[in-house]
Amino acid sequence: MELVSSSRSVLPRCGGGGGVAAAPFRTASASSRRKGTSGFVALGCDGEGKKSVAEGTVRRRAALALLLASPAMSVAFSAHGKTKSRNPYDERRLLQQNKKIQEANRAPDDFPNFIREGFEVKVVTSDNYITRDSGLLYEDIKVGTGNSPKDGQQVIFHYVGYNESGRRIDSTYIQGSPAKIRLGNKTLVPGKHDTAGFEEGIRDMKPGGKRRIIIPPELGPPVGPSTFFSAKQFEVFDIELLAVQDCQRRTIAFYSDVVCS
Repeated sequence: MELVSSSRSVLPRCGGGGGVAAAPFRTASASSRRKGTSGFVALGCDGEGKKSVAEGTVRRRAALALLLASPAMSVAFSAHGKTKSRNPYDERRLLQQNKKIQEANRAPDDFPNFIREGFEVKVVTSDNYITRDSGLLYEDIKVGTGNSPKDGQQVIFHYVGYNESGRRIDSTYIQGSPAKIRLGNKTLVPGKHDTAGFEEGIRDMKPGGKRRIIIPPELGPPVGPSTFFSAKQFEVFDIELLAVQDCQRRTIAFYSDVVCS
């Protein structure tokens, strides 16, 4: 359907009354243009013009319905629907992008991948990882010997912390001294990491063991300027458990503390 505008028209008048006998209309079919018909409709002084306008409106609507029902328009609408329903996320492409980012951040070669699609995150790891009911994932790189720590005992360990892109955010190796925490106190790992997930990951380790744990956001640290994270995300820790110590409370006069050895 072609849109035609009438920029100028001469309007004859009815009798001596000065009424307009013809008025331009703004649409015309292609067939009417080929026949040379003008772009206006006669408005009879007796009201016949109104009938002509109504008939013209019906014809235009019928032409529009015929156009929409044509195969070409059907194909166009169906193609548009397929484009809308297509998944915009290509998992392979995102994996390749993550690998490039991790290489730039000097992440370990076997570092896990995190694919975000809207509010959902897919964790891509090797088959060696174990997933617990809490959502914590871990892989034992080396199994230690001896007894696992219990609540009230102190654990001495080294760790390296990473964010989802593989950027190192903390390391006791760089600090030059291992970390120490007592299990069961819900204290913070040096560096202000919430130990809700960290304690779960280290609790069944044995001295001399090495493990990589992946902490989901619900078990991770609080978000804020005092932490390493500005948004909820997964954390990755490489842990080396060095020793487990027994702790006892010592009281001297009005002074009391806990000694671990």
